[in-house]
Amino acid sequence: MSEQTTQVAKLDAEKVRGDKPVTLWRTAWRRLFKRKSAIVGMVILGFLVLVAIFANVLAPYSPYDVLIGVENVKMRQSPCIHLLGCPADQPQHIMGIDGNVRDEFSRLIFGSRYSLMIGFTTVSFAIVIGTTLGALAGYLGGWVDNVIMRVMDVVLAFPSLLLAIVIVTILGPGIQNALLAIGIVSIPSYARVIRSAVLTTKQMEFVEASRSLGASPMYILFSRILPNSLTPLIVTGTLGIATAILDAAALSFLGLGAQPPMPEWGTMLGAERNQVFTAPHLVFYPGLAIMLTVLAFNLLGDGMRDALDPRLAQRGE
Repeated sequence: MSEQTTQVAKLDAEKVRGDKPVTLWRTAWRRLFKRKSAIVGMVILGFLVLVAIFANVLAPYSPYDVLIGVENVKMRQSPCIHLLGCPADQPQHIMGIDGNVRDEFSRLIFGSRYSLMIGFTTVSFAIVIGTTLGALAGYLGGWVDNVIMRVMDVVLAFPSLLLAIVIVTILGPGIQNALLAIGIVSIPSYARVIRSAVLTTKQMEFVEASRSLGASPMYILFSRILPNSLTPLIVTGTLGIATAILDAAALSFLGLGAQPPMPEWGTMLGAERNQVFTAPHLVFYPGLAIMLTVLAFNLLGDGMRDALDPRLAQRGE
């Protein structure tokens, strides 16, 4: 008997005894909140989402405002915080002024919107295409499986970031082309994950029962097999968002992604990369923002992997 079948049997026994109704997902959700790392990841991610939503309220300036002639500030001015001793007659800029005399804090705040948008958009695109291809390959098998997976193997043969650079170079620099490139290079990972899950799920008894009742192959695939094959996809997708944000920042750093004056963290890093010793705050804060965002998704992804592992449920963890 498989681990998933054993877990389902235990949950059914709880229902028969009259216990509070329990589902596999509810059990996984409860285990998720027992993982300290997952809680830390959710707190950081929740904070970033709130910052992105309320960026217009939190940012004291527009991310595009050049403050020459508006305030008595200079290029790459150090941070000025009144509570930490900065003279009251100087305008307050929590993270300083960038090389174009714009408020660094405001640009960092608005940059959270672009980074989260990049992560969710690219992963959503890759999951939709990869899931469709992987599900068809795993369920139909034969020449369909061979053709699809050989194409995926060819894409995987290239380093993902290098392939993304080639695609953006061909299409032209820009945030849209960067999103498309990152999405394309991410497709094989999700296709392979979902194909493996479909190959396992399609051998289960409830799938055979649906076939014996005369259900169509596409109905069985999308209504019976796929909903029961999403666990590894959720974990991979969560971890993939962190990778997508990092790749997008790398492309922007190289000048192939978001273009100035867009307040994207990778672009901000690339613009000030030569000022690491003369104005380190302009490199430190965007780098720290990228690190915290990637860390949040990685911690959440690790926690979800542990929470959705049926072997932990069998041990009562």
